[in-house]
Amino acid sequence: MESIHEILNEITSAKEGDVLATIIHVEGSAYRKEGASMLFKGNGKEVGLLSAGCLEADLSYRVQETRVRKTPQTVTYDMSAEDDLTWGNGAGCNGIITVLLEPIDESMFNLLTKLKRFLLNGMSVSMMKILFDDRNEVETLFLVDEQTFFGNCNERNLDQVKSALNELHYTNQKSGLRMIKPLKTNTYLHTFYPKPRLFVFGAGKDAIPLVKLASLAGFFVTITDWRADLCSKEYFPDADQILVGFPSEIIPRLQLTASDSAIIITHQFQKDKEIVNHILNIHLKYLGVLGGKKRIQRLLEGKKVDTEINSPAGLQIGAEGPEEIAISIVGELIQRQRIKKISKYEE
Repeated sequence: MESIHEILNEITSAKEGDVLATIIHVEGSAYRKEGASMLFKGNGKEVGLLSAGCLEADLSYRVQETRVRKTPQTVTYDMSAEDDLTWGNGAGCNGIITVLLEPIDESMFNLLTKLKRFLLNGMSVSMMKILFDDRNEVETLFLVDEQTFFGNCNERNLDQVKSALNELHYTNQKSGLRMIKPLKTNTYLHTFYPKPRLFVFGAGKDAIPLVKLASLAGFFVTITDWRADLCSKEYFPDADQILVGFPSEIIPRLQLTASDSAIIITHQFQKDKEIVNHILNIHLKYLGVLGGKKRIQRLLEGKKVDTEINSPAGLQIGAEGPEEIAISIVGELIQRQRIKKISKYEE
């Protein structure tokens, strides 16, 4: 998933010399695509990755230049030649990668703080950066919806930028560079999405690696169970939210949507049945239940339903034990997130 959420959590001040690096254009193949970001903090810490280690060493020098000059810059790396030793041992990535470096000054810090707030509230935010390479300047505008936007974009460009951003925001266009003729310069467009939500019903021991891996993979993970002694921060330090209560109490409060995923893993037939009955008519991105097809039929009492239930949950990789099963489930969750086709329930 996007590393922007981890990056935003690391940016705490405009006075720390932080520099944000973003891939804005890729020709050919590359380790990361347009929209991937990395933070170079003033204290030397690095958050995120733009490559498998091919670019970061050189980027660290460019970052220092950006800190000194206090202006944005773009850097292009040609990784296409298999015998090219420019970046070390012949990376051979077959791609040309353009990276935008931006110092986190007061203006940038305020914009990123607002972006973080909207993402935490579950809202998607589209962004356009107008790149003035001739004078090392960048104008930025963020769009939340047709009425809500913020940025440091010059008013003379506002109408054209808002029009392009609206198109990006509502048509799921690919991130990257685009020429907008009225602006007569390159622009970079990208949409940020809130963390996908995963609800794990059941706080048994096999839920522990599942919650940990899902959190590492970029999900906002909620673990819920009626047993307070199991459903606690002690056992689930990586969970974003811990809810203790019976399914009938908890599920109505969750406000589940078509972009959410859920895993039922209580290992108690009656509780699984209760949970399934409560969420069966809520169309989710993914619904997984441990156990085979026969158990699902027993849970449904033979009823035919429109909702897709993934059972047994997880990719069929022959997984055994809690850790391997967690890997298979998280793999399937990631696969489902990557599916571009929007279901009829999300239109």
